[in-house]
Amino acid sequence: MLLFDMMAIGNKLLKIRKHLGLTQTEVAERAGLSGRTYADIERGTVNMRIETFLRICDVFGVTPDRILTEEPSTFAVQKEELLAQLDKHSVKEQETALRLLAVYLQSLA
Repeated sequence: MLLFDMMAIGNKLLKIRKHLGLTQTEVAERAGLSGRTYADIERGTVNMRIETFLRICDVFGVTPDRILTEEPSTFAVQKEELLAQLDKHSVKEQETALRLLAVYLQSLA
């Protein structure tokens, strides 16, 4: 899922910067920005131009999609893993598992 929330993007930039052991000043200098501008970007209080965003990606050595896409939730990962496990079984076993799930879901209603 794409991120459009500047605050969420800023938080991802903060995490990446901290992981790389860089200061805001170092990132700003390498990206050709003022320290204040970069700090505002991390706080999510300004909209940055695409050129600025790409320069920051270069500084971090990441692709834009790493910052602009949301990582799947733990739940989504678990769901995919369960479906992958289900695919490893016979059709009959899959049908049984689905019937059990259907009964469980009906009991919740």
